[in-house]
Amino acid sequence: MSESMRQLLAGELAALDEQGLLKDERVLDSPQGAEITVGGRPVLNFCANNYLGLASDPRVVEAARRTLDAWGYGLASVRFICGTTTLHEQLERELADFVGAEDAILYAACFDANGGVFEPLLGKDSAIVTDQLNHASIIDGVRLAKARRYIYAHGDVDSLAEKLEEARGARFRLIVTDGVFSMDGDLAPLPAIYELARAHEATVLVDDCHATGFVGPDGRGTHDHYGLMDHVDLITTTLGKALGGGLGGATCGPREVVAWLRQKSRPYLFSNSLPPVVCGATLEVLRILREDPTPRRRLAANQRRMRQGLVDLGFDVDPGDHPIMAVHLRRFEDDAVLAQRMSRDLLAAGIYCIGFSFPVVPRGLARIRLQASAAHTEAQIDRMLEAFATVGRRLGVIGTG
Repeated sequence: MSESMRQLLAGELAALDEQGLLKDERVLDSPQGAEITVGGRPVLNFCANNYLGLASDPRVVEAARRTLDAWGYGLASVRFICGTTTLHEQLERELADFVGAEDAILYAACFDANGGVFEPLLGKDSAIVTDQLNHASIIDGVRLAKARRYIYAHGDVDSLAEKLEEARGARFRLIVTDGVFSMDGDLAPLPAIYELARAHEATVLVDDCHATGFVGPDGRGTHDHYGLMDHVDLITTTLGKALGGGLGGATCGPREVVAWLRQKSRPYLFSNSLPPVVCGATLEVLRILREDPTPRRRLAANQRRMRQGLVDLGFDVDPGDHPIMAVHLRRFEDDAVLAQRMSRDLLAAGIYCIGFSFPVVPRGLARIRLQASAAHTEAQIDRMLEAFATVGRRLGVIGTG
């Protein structure tokens, strides 16, 4: 690399650091869980997508071990050459059944599922109508398609209706939204979205990464929460959060769509097959979810305890019932720097959580994002609240009480 390029990048990195926007990676010395080891020191983890606490669950670990012994480490090939096993087909069937779809297709990650779904389905004569705050993987996937793009204001049904009217001349129209938005934990207004979709003969795609496994009465996703299990069009989701926390993603929907994606979706066609060990472990997770509601109940109780505790302390936390909760710093002028300082001070106090700022969230909307897990105990949540009280008062985020 040229020296000028190295110097440019070094300068840009230094500028990010000065603005409080540099994202440090903290190295874990232990398995994922409610308590982890960072730098040789035990801390409580409130910043993982391990919603159901299954990432290190003994049942899941044992299923992975059995699968590894039976199937080996990897398949060294893409699916259509020699990389498909009966495990992959079983997982696709069970995952589709779990979310209420006809079929499913596996990817290395949901980023790939979102990157590979739009371009094969929608050409120049089509339109994609997308929520302003959709995940980066949706934004990138939509850019790959030749379809016209319309962006509606976040969660705003009237704005969505306006954009659908603008796209009226398109042959096919696709509405795409996160089911649960990852920075705030707010849910998309799916009932109104589906009503508009019917009126405009549009298809709906929901990215349900932060819902599959625990949102809704049976944990089947955002559509389950709203009683819309019979309204599923297309769902993309991940195996890397509530469903064991490893890797992998999927697109679920009509058989014809899935069959077409197997022929045309480039991230599927040109990526190695998902390792069998991931399939075996995820099948065990789905078995647990079918038979044992305890993790979902613990998660619901834990998020209520956390959210109410933070509100009682005086933190700026939105109402809701999702395990994602943002501790907002939006009233502070130096919110990005404050978020990083608060995160570091909390880590020193034994609480692992991350400060989010631009470009992950819009400028002026920095926050500490917390995530409850079924693995947390009441005592651990109380320790977290005590640390937040101490650090928040010292930094002036909340009053002295």
